[in-house]
Amino acid sequence: MKVLLDADVLLDVALQREAFAPASYALLRWCQERPRAGLIAWHSVANVYYVLRRAQSDSAGRRFIADLLQFCDVTSGGTEAVRHALAFPMSDFEDALQVVAAVSAEAEWIVSRNLRHYRGSPVRAVDAQDFLARVSTS
Repeated sequence: MKVLLDADVLLDVALQREAFAPASYALLRWCQERPRAGLIAWHSVANVYYVLRRAQSDSAGRRFIADLLQFCDVTSGGTEAVRHALAFPMSDFEDALQVVAAVSAEAEWIVSRNLRHYRGSPVRAVDAQDFLARVSTS
């Protein structure tokens, strides 16, 4: 099983966002126990690094990304992927990029907190807590 991790979930952990961090930490632990099951969209790497560099430091951003790469894979993108995202019927272009990344990597789920942004996505979006509940019963 492959699951695409939206940047908001990664930032919940990196920035220790109290309301969301416990489920997001548990999700990353699930990914660590299943190396390469967790996916990160190419553009999310830059987004996460940028936010962490501004909130903490360059080294904190780089260290967080390096740690993720020990057990997560980064999906590739390119001109056709961006064209596909531009044509996708979603109001948020960044989320359309996430969907295209999930489709191209054959992810079964997108884990995000912005579920309403993924209406109409061919890859089902769930929050971290819901995803963990689903996989614990399967």
